[in-house]
Amino acid sequence: MSRLSLWIVLSVLAICALPFVLERHSTELMIFAAFYAIAGLGVGLLLGQCGIVNLAQAFFYGIGAYASAYGTVVLGWTPALGMLVGVGVAGLIALAIGWPILKLTGFFLALATLGIGIIGTILFFEWDWLTGGTLGIGGLPPLSIAGFAFDTPDRFYFLAWGVALGLLWLAHNLTNGRPGLAMRAVRDAAPAVEGLGVDIHGLRIKVFVICAMLGALAGSLFAHYVSYVSVESFTVQRSIVFLLIPVIAGPRVVWGVVPGALFVTLVPEWLTGFGDIHQMLFGLVLVVVVTLLPEGLTGLPARLGRRVTR
Repeated sequence: MSRLSLWIVLSVLAICALPFVLERHSTELMIFAAFYAIAGLGVGLLLGQCGIVNLAQAFFYGIGAYASAYGTVVLGWTPALGMLVGVGVAGLIALAIGWPILKLTGFFLALATLGIGIIGTILFFEWDWLTGGTLGIGGLPPLSIAGFAFDTPDRFYFLAWGVALGLLWLAHNLTNGRPGLAMRAVRDAAPAVEGLGVDIHGLRIKVFVICAMLGALAGSLFAHYVSYVSVESFTVQRSIVFLLIPVIAGPRVVWGVVPGALFVTLVPEWLTGFGDIHQMLFGLVLVVVVTLLPEGLTGLPARLGRRVTR
């Protein structure tokens, strides 16, 4: 077993054991970390495998949340149907948006996704007939499978992390197969790959659609857990948090979104004990991490191993 595989197995075992030892508040934080891991996984696939910066993930996160909220509360849909519609709509919108903007590259593409995120936030505010505006939509029913309701934090913990770990496993297989090889080739040597007849534009669109659908799924889970959604949860600032997850963890390692999601969820919470300066302290922590660990948190075990063998 490789060192990375050992770390993955130990991390999964730790995640499964945590609800039995954590208090309620800490369990809830871990549930939000699972949402962030799912949404951050999509951003990480784009960034680490395709070299694309996506600042619109909160828009798709909001689509999933509002589809579940409006569908179940206003239209009387089942939670499963609301989630399915949210993921499908997010995928279709990503396809329509990605077709023109993914012809761009570099900073221009990043700015285009930022613009989409800003437009999405404005639409969530203005379309109050659909989103409830600043009042939001409340009263979402809990998720249930075969009559088993995930209506407590401990139950929802295993649902959220079960989904997150399952998606991570699928993404790991994807990136280690031929599609992953094609994505990395497009990232590192696009002109050469294009000369071999690879449809670069089509490949990028597919990954962008997957990213959006993962964001929508995370948003739907979030909506059913908190049973209330409002526009404050889907701003560009949230997209920046999603982008931080793979950047901090190391974007080229799929499983890195787990420590990345834990970092952006738990560290700010711990720093709130310092009062009003906690946001500034979090910024300082980010600077220290990216300076000392340019390969991300996933590069820490290898760095420690090199020091031990010296």
